[in-house]
Amino acid sequence: MIKSVSETTAAVKEAAAYIKTRIEDGQIPKICIVLGSGLAPLADECIDPISISYADIPGFPVSTVPGHAGKLLIGTLEGKRVFMMSGRFHSYEGYDTSLCSLYVRVMYVLGVRTIYLTNAAGGIADGMEPSDLMIVTDHLSFFCDSPLRGPNLDEFGERFPDQSHVYDPEYISILESIGKQEGIRLHKGVYAYSKGPQYETPSEIKALKILGAGAVGMSTVPEAIIASHCGMRIAAVSCISNLAAGISDKALSHKEVMDNAAKSSSDSCKLAKLFIKAI
Repeated sequence: MIKSVSETTAAVKEAAAYIKTRIEDGQIPKICIVLGSGLAPLADECIDPISISYADIPGFPVSTVPGHAGKLLIGTLEGKRVFMMSGRFHSYEGYDTSLCSLYVRVMYVLGVRTIYLTNAAGGIADGMEPSDLMIVTDHLSFFCDSPLRGPNLDEFGERFPDQSHVYDPEYISILESIGKQEGIRLHKGVYAYSKGPQYETPSEIKALKILGAGAVGMSTVPEAIIASHCGMRIAAVSCISNLAAGISDKALSHKEVMDNAAKSSSDSCKLAKLFIKAI
């Protein structure tokens, strides 16, 4: 585990330097898209991608979750150069949240200033159905070990970063407009972080609903915290891959998550591409 400021900074810079060597044309993207469970088809939309296995990038963890390819793509989407993280890292895989979100600082060092996060999530809010999409407007991080814990990395951001608008209000408006224009069924809501890997209990879901959560999942928040610390602009979209525990009588399974994420992949891909085109 990386602990000191110098160790963390060195790891970030080493990973960024390696990735730079793989970008032959020198056109380094300013946008990073992170693909959650079942959203891998967007990777097929990337034109002339350079593919780098996470295992080859110094300091990167390895993604172990089905549906997460475990590779970084550099290519073109809607006429713009993008990084695309095909798969991500989770605390429940045994990684510290600071390591799960290390790649965000790597992207920042490379010049990324916009990050588009996607995830699969359990639906909590009334009116949600599996394979719907939810624009994330805020999050609940109560159960998330802060990735900023420990000495502050001053070159990335201040010790106590404001969290009033983690998810960029302009980006939220753009996503809403795209949804209306394209007839994509979109909700807006608060994403609650859960450590996992076990799904939440019905009582936990009841509590989260009282607190205002619209959906719950096991990723995104550590990355959003680090991105906000770096001053990045953030957009995030959840695929409602199942109704959360106790809302339906159905037992939860990862297969259901993958199946419903796949059903929404067409709308997810369209939304992401039009968003990238619009910004």
